[in-house]
Amino acid sequence: MLRRLTGDDSPFILRLLNEPAFLERVGDRGVRNLADAKVYILSGPAASYEQLGFGLLLVELKDSRTPIGICGLRKREEFDDVDMCFAFLPEWWSKGYAFESAAAVLAYARDTLHLWSVVAITPWENVASVRLLLKLGFRFERMTPLNGQKDEAKIFARLLDDAHR
Repeated sequence: MLRRLTGDDSPFILRLLNEPAFLERVGDRGVRNLADAKVYILSGPAASYEQLGFGLLLVELKDSRTPIGICGLRKREEFDDVDMCFAFLPEWWSKGYAFESAAAVLAYARDTLHLWSVVAITPWENVASVRLLLKLGFRFERMTPLNGQKDEAKIFARLLDDAHR
């Protein structure tokens, strides 16, 4: 299940954003306690919902409502296209949840938001994310420095509208 994040999701966000893999591959968001996590949700995803009609979504198991990751869309100033993002707790990697949630986000981007393309960005060494993006139909576009980091990231693009393929 995908749903909008709320302040009640602060404990999950605190854990996810402080996972070693998240810190290494995505970066340190400065979220150190529940109050920071709530501010992150309200000033990031929740603000994006209000301003743009989309944002990062919580991914949770359908039956138990257990939160396992985030997946959604962001609009970064440095890119013309909307960016699809995802991150999951390590115990939920390689179980198909990232593919399933990303495919749903792409369908939403195409069918509801009427976007004709999206991008996705991943560190060059993140082989699992690259594999997932290729499976979702993304194509490698270029390398670029991201957020002033010295290491470059891979930018992938995906056309969503058949008329633009």
